[in-house]
Amino acid sequence: MNIYTNFLSKKDFKVLESVILSDIMPWYFNNGISKLKKTTNRKNKEDFQFTFTFIKDGQQCCHQDMINLLYPVFSKLKFKKINRIKANLIPRKNKIIESGMHNDQKNGTTGILYMNTCNGYTLFENGEKIKSEKNKYVEFNSAIKHTGTSCTDQQRRIVINFNYEQ
Repeated sequence: MNIYTNFLSKKDFKVLESVILSDIMPWYFNNGISKLKKTTNRKNKEDFQFTFTFIKDGQQCCHQDMINLLYPVFSKLKFKKINRIKANLIPRKNKIIESGMHNDQKNGTTGILYMNTCNGYTLFENGEKIKSEKNKYVEFNSAIKHTGTSCTDQQRRIVINFNYEQ
């Protein structure tokens, strides 16, 4: 696992942040957070998030202007193929809720770019916990199960997940 603080330059992060955290970002409601919970826990009223998909199954899903925002990230990653890029927004809850251990893809590399600082975190199956701190990037083998969480100290927790082949 590789952890990078201040992953992007201040300027590049500010540009990305200004769109992702804005009130014009087109977030889409998802009834469920992880694939596991989508099938087993739909009655839980806390189990939802908002997402924005940039790339799915290797295909661009949004306007080129949105992809352009990610070029500073692309320039720092070593990849042959991007399989998926998805931003996740989990609104504040009354308590920290873990979404459920999962893999974003079976093979390859997963990266998480934290867009804001909050008391939410990413927990890995080995017990390692990564705090949500803005402009931190965590890169790990996609075979490693992990879970995200909600937060209680900010309005929302936002990350961008990158799934790629190196």
